[in-house]
Amino acid sequence: MRKEMLVALRATFVTLVLTGLVYPLVMTGLAQAIFPGKANGSLVRDEKGSVVGSELIGQVFTNPSYLQGRPSAAGNGYDPTASSGSNLGPTSKKLRDRATADLERLHKENPDAPGPVPDDLITTSASGLDPDLSPAAAMWQVPRIARARQVAPDRITEVIRSRIEGRDLGVFGEPRVNVLGVNLALDQQFGKPTPLAPPATAPSALQLTK
Repeated sequence: MRKEMLVALRATFVTLVLTGLVYPLVMTGLAQAIFPGKANGSLVRDEKGSVVGSELIGQVFTNPSYLQGRPSAAGNGYDPTASSGSNLGPTSKKLRDRATADLERLHKENPDAPGPVPDDLITTSASGLDPDLSPAAAMWQVPRIARARQVAPDRITEVIRSRIEGRDLGVFGEPRVNVLGVNLALDQQFGKPTPLAPPATAPSALQLTK
């Protein structure tokens, strides 16, 4: 019995060291050496080198000079600690009311937009963190952005087209644009817009104005 216990303890110790210490350290080291950007969260920096977000997690943009992303049901919006969809079914009144309100808001904010509102500007993703839009949803917002930045719509379209990403390996997924990437490109091309004034009921000056 004692011999069997010692063998079991040695096997447990070796397994813990190999799988709980050596393997994670080796994989982390390889990741940092081969693709450090992705290993560190695909962080995005502005022209000053400050971290402004991640390529993998969406953000809320309310300034009309910026591209707006998909709605999010994760926490209070794009919360990586509460990643999820709304889990509301097609017969849900709450879902219908939310979609109707978003549709009305989008039409009000984009009076010159061509055609119907693209689906991905109304529907949330399964994760609630989707940082991308379809090219059609991005192009739909061009008139509003051009008007807010006081530039020709063709110039906004050119920036968006330059940021379109194709299918992964030419097969997987759909063409898309990263919302944060486009907004940074717009700032680089046309300068940063004037921040929106915080609402009168805002508790502090730290209210997001992006």
